[in-house]
Amino acid sequence: MTAAAGLGARWVPKELRTSFVSMMSHQGVPVEEIARLAGHASSRTTEVIYRRELRPVITTGAEVMDQIFRPKPSPQVAAGL
Repeated sequence: MTAAAGLGARWVPKELRTSFVSMMSHQGVPVEEIARLAGHASSRTTEVIYRRELRPVITTGAEVMDQIFRPKPSPQVAAGL
């Protein structure tokens, strides 16, 4: 099946599904939406099966905190002086 799609004969559909979950998670798609797209009955199934591929929630929290506490440039720097 993957050879016919031009992906090579060594890929298997499970790997494509894992890549899909990983890419969706990396882009910040909520696990509930990923579960729905993957056809899982609940997000718990997605969390158990793909726990290594799912972006940790702590990453999102850390990124938000970085934005909140990022030093603001001085008015001179902002003006390009």
